Amino acid sequence: MATDLADFTREARAFLDAHALRRSTEQFHWGQGSDRVGYFSTLPAEEEAAAVHAARAWQRTRFENGFGWITGPAEFGGRGLGQVHDLAYDALEAEYDVPDTGVLAVIGLGMIGPTILAHGTPQQHERYLRPMYSGEVIACQLFSEPAAGSDLAGVTTRAVRDGDHWVINGQKVWTSVAQHAQVGELLCRTDPDAPKHRGITAFLLDLDTPGVEIRPLRQMTGSAEFNEVFLTDVRIPDTQRLGPVDEGWKVAMTTLMNERATVGGESGGAAAGALTADRLSGLLRAVSRADDGALRRDLASLLASVQAAKSLNERAARRLRAGSAPGPEGSISKLALAQNLIRGSRFAADALGPRIIADTGGWGTFAWADLLLSAPALRILGGTEEIMKNILAERVLGLPKEGTR
Repeated sequence: MATDLADFTREARAFLDAHALRRSTEQFHWGQGSDRVGYFSTLPAEEEAAAVHAARAWQRTRFENGFGWITGPAEFGGRGLGQVHDLAYDALEAEYDVPDTGVLAVIGLGMIGPTILAHGTPQQHERYLRPMYSGEVIACQLFSEPAAGSDLAGVTTRAVRDGDHWVINGQKVWTSVAQHAQVGELLCRTDPDAPKHRGITAFLLDLDTPGVEIRPLRQMTGSAEFNEVFLTDVRIPDTQRLGPVDEGWKVAMTTLMNERATVGGESGGAAAGALTADRLSGLLRAVSRADDGALRRDLASLLASVQAAKSLNERAARRLRAGSAPGPEGSISKLALAQNLIRGSRFAADALGPRIIADTGGWGTFAWADLLLSAPALRILGGTEEIMKNILAERVLGLPKEGTR
């Protein structure tokens, strides 16, 4: 298989041409096509199950043809290529009408797979990596807890050693895709007397283990993307421990660093695709507010921010192509994506007024309600805005750590 970027690109194009249809390149026209703007899925249960099945099937097709884990080691079915090849493939695939694999890719393949590769045992590599990257296994992240909020080191879910097993009791919350997942990366407190960032151990938990209960959390949008996960006397063999005992914080940091890069690199789907000059100026015309000076100013500012984020991502891609290591762009991109989506929803709300809370049947109006109701989650997922700003201030700008200023 090709390793030269030009040869790889030709190979990827041939694969996509053989397995998918190219997307239409027709320009946007107000009132035509879907007017969906939401960030989270609002599909009925049956349609969502079908979408997950399609995602798995497409991931399997990619994997079998050498495009399922482009940067992964060859012994686990990867290509052993660089991120620049990964980016090149993603850019090509965006031109084709293929299933959305976010249910597998964003958390499992983007965050947990690399963590297992970095910290797992050979047995864990063999058991999880190939099934995950071939679409057989979906993974979720069992980190957040009700009392800890964004303070990840404040986990209280307990893991107590019992011979060759650990007994787990506690609760996790805001767990995305747990309803579809087969395995979760779990953080537990194993030494309650250790300093806060120590005494934590990571595990790989099979979600069909007795004592695991997954309950959906209904959002304001009506969908249930997140879940609570209750763990009652759950027994995990020590062979499922990920990394050394009491050193789970290092494992968690690997996952979180991949999380910032993965979330920051997301396209934003239908929501981000609606933040265009054509769509937003069309909205102003549709509600007879195209001459509103304040809204025109807000629109110009929003579009400038969207373009700045695109330019930042393009700069990161150029750096990778030139052989540079990834920089702080991942954290900045994650923050910019969320802020632009929130600004877009607020702009639509200002333009629409009452129309955003009542479905009059008008194309492209009430559809914005989904994104507006998603705004609180967008400020939290992948790391809250406040934490992301602290990371950028301290680790990128070199400002004093919080509490020492």
